[in-house]
Amino acid sequence: MTWLRNVLVDLADDAPQVDLAERTIATHDRRRRTVMSQLAAAMIVVIALGVTAAVRLLPDGSQEVASQGDLPARGVGPLSHAYKTFCKPDRGKAPSGCRDGSWRVVTRSGKAYYVSEALPSLSPGRSGLRDSPLAISRDGRKIAYYSAKEGTFQVRDLASGQRTTAADKVPKGWLGSISRLMLSDDGRFVAFSKVPDFKDPALLIDMRDRVVRQLPNRWVPIGLSQDGATITLAEYSPNSQLRTISNLWPPSSAGNSTSVILPKHYNFSPLAPDGKTVAVIENLSTAEKPCRHGDLALMDTLTGKKRKATAISGLPPDVSQISLRTWLSADEVTALTTSVRCRPASEVADEPAVVDPPYQAMTAYALNVRTGKARKLATYKAQSFFHIVLPGPPGAL
Repeated sequence: MTWLRNVLVDLADDAPQVDLAERTIATHDRRRRTVMSQLAAAMIVVIALGVTAAVRLLPDGSQEVASQGDLPARGVGPLSHAYKTFCKPDRGKAPSGCRDGSWRVVTRSGKAYYVSEALPSLSPGRSGLRDSPLAISRDGRKIAYYSAKEGTFQVRDLASGQRTTAADKVPKGWLGSISRLMLSDDGRFVAFSKVPDFKDPALLIDMRDRVVRQLPNRWVPIGLSQDGATITLAEYSPNSQLRTISNLWPPSSAGNSTSVILPKHYNFSPLAPDGKTVAVIENLSTAEKPCRHGDLALMDTLTGKKRKATAISGLPPDVSQISLRTWLSADEVTALTTSVRCRPASEVADEPAVVDPPYQAMTAYALNVRTGKARKLATYKAQSFFHIVLPGPPGAL
């Protein structure tokens, strides 16, 4: 599932939104299966996560070396990544001890824990809609999630075990079918957005001062200034857009907003370390020619002006999907890749959609934004790009 898919599905039926959510995800809805199959074949899924300092990833090989049960109350080391587990795949076999819809975090040393406090997501197409998000701080030492007990978002320091809970409750119904969560470096701010948006706002939560600022929904948070006063957002439908909102506080203020609508469909990284640009890859996929992408480039977030594009080199020839993630330095951004068989929509339109795919290998590369050269970093396993989180701000696709 993707943000763009949800937008297209929202437009595909004129039914009320509440009914639409059920129809678009219901397993036995033939029209939903067709839409999902076409989009699955046609799109490159790109998620962006940014950092301003080097981030350590697990070395190539097994994504975890030791299963440790629930996350301990304190004393947990920095995280390498987190992934979501769904236990009733339409094909393939769920791992032993799987907890349906739960988040599993993996430390840099390879120890893996379930985050039992985090509200589980509902399996798409089986029980309804609810995507419970999780975010990891840039240094891997804090996490943010929706607390099942508190009924709102919570930030947890992994070493000390200290928990900070948002002052305002956030109803479960606000979580939507695809949610995005961004955690600031110091754990003070949490930004939340999702689709479908219904009438519920996106939120920027100041966990320290216990105040909440509403944000425009459907825009994915991809960068936040250190003081929380300026946020960078991305949107994909009906056009690729970037938006910067400054002077966010106090919450009653309108803020200053600058938007740029782009002539092509781009997949963005999070905000780069310079605080002014994002890495972009043009999405060249069509229904009959899926899994196609353009060159790598840097783009100014305020003007939309793009520097000279650079061809990507050093990736295996069978790479079909690219997801931009964590910034490793000012010159390198992580590209999470998969190698899947991509067929034209006309060949898969009548095939049943796979709601919960089996776990697949994902290989991370460092992409040099100036030369386009890739170098291999690590290998993970997850069910999709939407079900794996690396340290740093989340991005849009």
